[in-house]
Amino acid sequence: MSSGDVLHTFIADLHIHTVLSPCGSLEMSPLNIVREAARKGLDIIGITDHNASEHGKVVKDIAKEYGIMVMCGMEVTTAEEAHCLTFFEDLSSLESFQQIIDSTILKIKNDPNKFGYQVIVDKQENITGQKEWLLISATTMSIEDVIEKAHQLGGIAIPAHIDRPSYSLTSQLGFVPPGLNADAMEVSRFSSRDEMVAAYPYLKDTTFIRSSDAHFLKDLGTVTTKFRIQSRTFTEIKKALQGLEGRRVTT
Repeated sequence: MSSGDVLHTFIADLHIHTVLSPCGSLEMSPLNIVREAARKGLDIIGITDHNASEHGKVVKDIAKEYGIMVMCGMEVTTAEEAHCLTFFEDLSSLESFQQIIDSTILKIKNDPNKFGYQVIVDKQENITGQKEWLLISATTMSIEDVIEKAHQLGGIAIPAHIDRPSYSLTSQLGFVPPGLNADAMEVSRFSSRDEMVAAYPYLKDTTFIRSSDAHFLKDLGTVTTKFRIQSRTFTEIKKALQGLEGRRVTT
C-alpha cells in the first residue's frame, strides 16, 4: 500500500435476490431493495438472481440516488447443482456472460403456480416482461467452467453458501475441491469462516465473505461483509478479495 492510499471500511451484502428470481418475494423490487439497503446502512450490495441479470442495471440506476454501490451479477447453478456467485465490472461483460448462461441452462418452462413468478420490472416497479424458462434450473457448466468463464470476462466468482445442506459444494460434492480457482468462498448466516477452516484446513488462506442470500426484505443485510478498501470500485473489491496492497475482507 502506498503512503497516499487511505483505506475505508465499507459494509456489503453481496447476495440479494429480486422479484426476477422465482423464489424471491414480490416485495423484492429494485426500488424496495435499495431503500432497505439504505435504511440498514449498507454501502455495497450485490444483485444475484438465479441465472439471470436483467435487474442489475435497474438497481444500479436507483442506487446512485442513495449513494450505494451495486455489484451486478448472478447466482449460477452449475452442472453439479451447486450455486456460484458471479460479478462483472461492466454491463457489457455481464451481458456476454448472460449469453453463455442462456446457451447452457436447461430450458424448462416455468410454472409460476409451482415455482413463483419471474418478472422483470423498471424503476417505477412496472412489469416490463418475464423469463419464460425456469431460472433455478442447472446449466451444463461445472463449477470449474463457471469460474473460468467469469474470469475470462474479467469477473469475480465466489462459490455460494458452501456450508449449506443444499445447492452448495459440500452438499453436492461432499467437500470443497482443493485448488479451486475461486476469488473467495461464501458462508451463510448459519456458519463462519472458522468453522469451515476447521472442517477444511486447506482453506486457511482463502478469503471468505458472508451474505444474507436475501429473498425477503427483512433478511437483507442481516449478514454482511466488511471491505477495507480505498474506494467503492470493482478493482478495489477485487484487490480486497485477493488481499493485495493492504486491502482486506473481514466477516
